[in-house]
Amino acid sequence: MPPRLHVDNPLAAGAELALPDNASRHVQVLRLQPGAALTLFDGRGGEWTAEVLAIGRRSVEARVGTHAAIERELATPVTLALGMPANERMDGLIEKATELGAAEIQPLVCERSVLRLAGDRAERKTAHWRAIAVAACEQSGRNRVPRIAPVQPLRDWLAAQADSVSTRLLLSLADEVRGLREALAGAAAARPLLVLSGPEGGLSAAELAAARAAGFLPVTLGARVLRADTAPLALLAVVAALENPA
Repeated sequence: MPPRLHVDNPLAAGAELALPDNASRHVQVLRLQPGAALTLFDGRGGEWTAEVLAIGRRSVEARVGTHAAIERELATPVTLALGMPANERMDGLIEKATELGAAEIQPLVCERSVLRLAGDRAERKTAHWRAIAVAACEQSGRNRVPRIAPVQPLRDWLAAQADSVSTRLLLSLADEVRGLREALAGAAAARPLLVLSGPEGGLSAAELAAARAAGFLPVTLGARVLRADTAPLALLAVVAALENPA
């Protein structure tokens, strides 16, 4: 199978282009030669055949071939709004959520968040996470890179959801919650899912109340307590499995 590489700029049949730095390094590490086949995608849908034209010390030239309208997305778009887990756990969460099909990931700062980002540091982290999502798309076969939204405080993000038409789910450990299968069965057809999940210490009582006031339905993934970086991935896996019951 030819290596899959992401290109930011729109692709077109017959175009000749210099590959981005990360893609060029990938070609060089694989020791590909002129004439080698590639698969390129630009995040705008489908993927393109391509071939290596020339390899320099720091650059790789390629020619774009034909387009294939192949998509590997979930039928139900899922946005994960996450109280960011600390250390490297957020990196792993971004990678695996991309592999599992998340359409958008919204990093949030909550009352109990260990990881708190703002300003330039938040922008650098967002760019870092986007690079992780791109690499996960290259590996997993996705042709659309999930949007990694700018970091926001939870209260500000909730206030901006007033006009959202999504089905809103809140991962919760409360006693009075619905099972995920039941909640998904009752969701309106064709509506995207908007899923809110808290940080390591969970959402505070005030945050839980604000989420419920904003229309988020508390749901459970079962009797076990999952980590902050595990629960959203488990939900994505359930959504994917229900879409492909075979």
